[in-house]
Amino acid sequence: MSDIAAVKAYLLSLQDRICQAFETLDGSRFYEESWEREAGGGGRTRVLEQGNIIEKGGVNFSHVFGGQLPASASAHRPELAGRSFQAMGVSLVIHPTNPHIPTSHANVRLFVAEKEGEAPIWWFGGGFDLTPYYAIEEDCVHWHQVAHDACAPFGEGVYNEFKHWCDKYFYLKHRNEPRGIGGLFFDDLNRWDFATCFKFIQAIGDAYLAAYLPIVERRKAEPFTQAQREFQAFRRGRYAEFNLVWDRGTLFGLQSGGRTESILMSMPPVVRWGYDWKPQPNSAEARLTEYFLQDRDWLGRQ
Repeated sequence: MSDIAAVKAYLLSLQDRICQAFETLDGSRFYEESWEREAGGGGRTRVLEQGNIIEKGGVNFSHVFGGQLPASASAHRPELAGRSFQAMGVSLVIHPTNPHIPTSHANVRLFVAEKEGEAPIWWFGGGFDLTPYYAIEEDCVHWHQVAHDACAPFGEGVYNEFKHWCDKYFYLKHRNEPRGIGGLFFDDLNRWDFATCFKFIQAIGDAYLAAYLPIVERRKAEPFTQAQREFQAFRRGRYAEFNLVWDRGTLFGLQSGGRTESILMSMPPVVRWGYDWKPQPNSAEARLTEYFLQDRDWLGRQ
């Protein structure tokens, strides 16, 4: 599959472009660490901490190989058990300091599972989602509009399908609440030919900055209080819970012997938990869960 080289080149370029955009925005630089995996492959981890806008952000590239898919990757597709694999992708999480700027996450990836004497089985996955603390309707609509427009060339129902998948996936079952306002999520994508699926993940990867940077620009100068920072820390706790309990990407990385520092790069820098903690009734903090973190049609199209 010679196209794998083209996917890798795109992913490396995407990592570069996203990092350059955030460095320009923040005025700080990412720390880069290249690493190799003993079982095969490696990657480039880039982390920015204590910046002017970004409290902690990571933009990672990895390309790893293995003799057998871990359970997190083959549990829902038992026919893949026992196959060797290679996986490559870019994964990023941005945690801003200002609680008026949402946390954002994006990921695009390719898996190839191989067995001697049989054709390789390949699929793409990825998406992007937004986790606000003091949400603004204008920002939510913009985020979903960019997601919709990125999907539009690939079919009328693609945005709706992957928006609903995102809402279902980024859901904390033990809390009975969504992680954020969603966006797009897809996995096992091979419904089109390889070239079309590759174009789709390029469209999603390229749309991330268009979706997120205008929100950051609008909110970066808004004043905030210590109480708002504390609320942000409580909500970041939900983010940490999802990544450690439910996220398949985190489980895949840990089960496949991945690099722990790179895998857990996504964790928020400051988090709080309080016993049976709840926001004050009729407050801006309560409005987050009561209005924004609902199964909502932000574009009025569904």
